[in-house]
Amino acid sequence: MPERKPRKDATRNRAAALAAADTLFADCLSPEDVTMADIADAASVGKGTLFRAFGDRTGLIRALYGARLEPLAAAVESGPPPLGPATPPAERVPALLDALLCFKLDNRHLALALEGTGADSPYRTDHYEQWHTLLRDLLHRLPGLADPGFTAHALLAATRADLVEHLAGERQTPREDLRAQLAAFTTRVLGTPGATTPRSG
Repeated sequence: MPERKPRKDATRNRAAALAAADTLFADCLSPEDVTMADIADAASVGKGTLFRAFGDRTGLIRALYGARLEPLAAAVESGPPPLGPATPPAERVPALLDALLCFKLDNRHLALALEGTGADSPYRTDHYEQWHTLLRDLLHRLPGLADPGFTAHALLAATRADLVEHLAGERQTPREDLRAQLAAFTTRVLGTPGATTPRSG
């Protein structure tokens, strides 16, 4: 039996809900302030429509985060250097971490909302597992680096949304300073002297 396609109004309502949530999270003072009722009102749909489409608030946040992450995921999967698979590991690892930091900076409240949803752990999300696996496999290819699995966790910890919010939001650390600090930290961890600070972007 062929798979049924979503009705046009369901597809439209889903897109409207994601767009409304995107705006609300971008403009909020705290991600906890954004409720399903707020999103339903902004999208001009009923709360029941949101729950049918996404299951709950966490499901909506995950869907929105995944949609925002798609361009970066595509660049990592098949894009050109420095993010794409043709890049040598010693260059690709810092480029990937820089891209992830920039994503968290550009989506601070959304990333905070995802990493702080109820009892969920950011370490159990699909996107974290994908990033960790990619970095671990790249680190395996670097000679002399002990315990690539733990090193991948440690490097990703430097891009956690709560840390990014603390440094960029509360401490008002400039974006380029954060990128340079992460690049220097990554260089020390990898033991790759001569690595350059990422370009502005």
